[in-house]
Amino acid sequence: MSLFDDDFYSTKVSRWDGWSPSTGEKSWKIHGLQKYPWLLPALGGAAVMLVLVLLFGGGNGSVDSAAVAVSSTGSGSLSPGSGPDGQQAASDSAVLAAEKIGPTVISIIASNKETDKEVIRGAVGLGSGVMFQKVGDKVRIVTNNHVVEGFSQLDVVTASGERKQATLLGRDQMTDLAVLEIDGSGVKQVAEFGNSDALKAGETAIAIGNPLGLGYAPTITKGIISWPKRTIPVSLGQQGEYDWEMDVIQTDAAINQGNSGGALVNLEGKVVGINTLKVADTGVEGLGFAIPINAAKPIIDTLIKDKKIKRPYLGVVTQNLQSFKGTEVLKLPSGVKTGIIVIEATGPAKDAGLKTNDVIVELDSKPVDSTLELRKYIYSQKNIGDKINVTYYRAGKKATAALTMGELPDR
Repeated sequence: MSLFDDDFYSTKVSRWDGWSPSTGEKSWKIHGLQKYPWLLPALGGAAVMLVLVLLFGGGNGSVDSAAVAVSSTGSGSLSPGSGPDGQQAASDSAVLAAEKIGPTVISIIASNKETDKEVIRGAVGLGSGVMFQKVGDKVRIVTNNHVVEGFSQLDVVTASGERKQATLLGRDQMTDLAVLEIDGSGVKQVAEFGNSDALKAGETAIAIGNPLGLGYAPTITKGIISWPKRTIPVSLGQQGEYDWEMDVIQTDAAINQGNSGGALVNLEGKVVGINTLKVADTGVEGLGFAIPINAAKPIIDTLIKDKKIKRPYLGVVTQNLQSFKGTEVLKLPSGVKTGIIVIEATGPAKDAGLKTNDVIVELDSKPVDSTLELRKYIYSQKNIGDKINVTYYRAGKKATAALTMGELPDR
């Protein structure tokens, strides 16, 4: 059980198995809810009170004395030291970068609301976000999709402790990005985006966010860029199979629960990535990942304009043949060892006659071995409205169906 018998979003995974940390699934899980029995003993009394303020405090921006006490003595303070080393701290490039980005990073509290009474339905989402654009009297925030997905009530807490209600402009599960909007009154600074394509292994990186709800002032951790572009497989569904890949920045700067959606910045204080997940297990250290900001920018722009990312849609729920036991019921020829089993056909696939237990082996006469390959081919080679030929086996007989790509429905 977690601190208040409630779940909250996090990047934690429970086991490391090659590229397959698992919580009952065989893949990265960046969009699920998980429980943390270790949370309570990891926090002191005052910190426990602070988390309660952040999760259940009122919407008027007030903070009680316990919260102030923790924030003023913790690592969230952004001001250089006032003692003998104060001048040295002020000249530290990491300190200067933190001072520049700190006021733009906010905490996000996500919950569900019924009528006028806020109720907890199994979870409170706790994450971070970055204020990056001011338009008129509004300020826009970028965060992770998994921080906000499934919640109807979104609030942000600024670095100064002010709480504001947020509106969701758009979100995208596949890139794990979302854009929020808040009233911009009192916001004097927004973040500047850097160039993630220019990152080099070994250069300094700073992660900033709100881990574990430790306070409204953000926590800053420092490390390096372990590798500027790492491709990792992820699972978007419930089958636990790899069905997408993400290109991410790998860093050893500490990223903890609640950091999701926060900023990874360079020593200029410019955002080069959006922190999204980590590997957390015994014997595993310094494996954090962020979405490169150059990849995020076009997604952010489209979410603002269209509220979602429009993608072509085949209409099949699938499972990889090679992970299926009991393939004899499919009556496949002995030479067919790889392919994609149709678990359910909807939309264009159903209209074209595909059915449960069909095994897809080719798209446009090109072999396709997995859901990952299917999705990569569709998204890179096809547009909404395009034609596609799907070759499949049904009860041992090979056939081809012609489909017209639809538009991926909202989730």
